[in-house]
Amino acid sequence: MSELQTIIDNSRSIVFFGGAGVSTESGIPDFRSVDGLYNQKYDVPPETILSHEYFFSYTEEFYRFYRDKMLCLYKKPNTAHLKLAELEAAGKLTAVVTQNIDGLHQAAGSKTVYELHGSVHRNYCRECHKSFDAQFMLDSVGVPRCDCGGLIKPDVVLYGEQLDDYTVTKALEAIQSCDTLIVAGTSLTVYPAAGFIRYFRGNKLVLINRDPTPYDGSADVVIHGKVGEILKEITV
Repeated sequence: MSELQTIIDNSRSIVFFGGAGVSTESGIPDFRSVDGLYNQKYDVPPETILSHEYFFSYTEEFYRFYRDKMLCLYKKPNTAHLKLAELEAAGKLTAVVTQNIDGLHQAAGSKTVYELHGSVHRNYCRECHKSFDAQFMLDSVGVPRCDCGGLIKPDVVLYGEQLDDYTVTKALEAIQSCDTLIVAGTSLTVYPAAGFIRYFRGNKLVLINRDPTPYDGSADVVIHGKVGEILKEITV
């Protein structure tokens, strides 16, 4: 922890790259842990349900799972989200790059957030492109449709879909230009996002995760534990 504090004190531009482990302390389930969504029993595997093909082939079944498991609208930012917003306000943190779709970084006050996998808070009609918020989606019944009759789709990246080019470009620019990269709450095994770490050209790489990652040997500091519990000890 003292090494991490020293790195943060000496950094001029920090980028935080986070995965599902950042939000689990807010009560949002992850996917690949022992009690994650992928290890729960469903008639159809969650990884199949959350795919482009399944969305268009079995839309009502997709939305049944999506409302039940993905729309965690009443969860609050935890100490990790709040500390990152504090670091940004202090001029230390230049960007958050996240694999999460819950919007908790923005709810905590972070301004520069690149959401690689989209957000449940943005939804649009595939016909007229009208926007709908997450509460509308949660309150909808069956397959949500626009006033024009068009199908409403969440602005989240499903399996089989490409990441947004603009978001990827801005995220990589941030990672390439920072002097410290903090990677937290991610196994670094899911591509293409896991490959982003290779673009880092700065001075200090910090890894915070409950379990070991393939990049532990390359980092300057590795801390195994809960992200919020670790970051709350940092002074800004």
